[in-house]
Amino acid sequence: MTRIVVLPNVELCPEGAVIEAVPGQTICDALLANEIEIEHACEKSCACTTCHVVVREGFNSLESADDLEEDLLDKAWGLESQSRLSCQAVVADTDLVVEIPRYTINMVSEGKK
Repeated sequence: MTRIVVLPNVELCPEGAVIEAVPGQTICDALLANEIEIEHACEKSCACTTCHVVVREGFNSLESADDLEEDLLDKAWGLESQSRLSCQAVVADTDLVVEIPRYTINMVSEGKK
């Protein structure tokens, strides 16, 4: 099991959390399995940015983002060099520290297409 430290997020986990993930599982699936209800408006199909996270530690253990993910990340609120879409970031054997940004951009709920 890989340990994921989730930094505090006012709405989703105010106290932060330490969860376990199975290598091969996405960060999004690990969060959801541990009752951290990260938004995933496109149902984890890499079609939005609502599951954007910043990987504060362990970033280099993740496979590189593909072109589609990189293009979507350019639209994410609070983009940083260690940003990933959690639905695409597959956990390896290295522990991670993850921050869920306070805001997200949901093109569907904001009426944009």
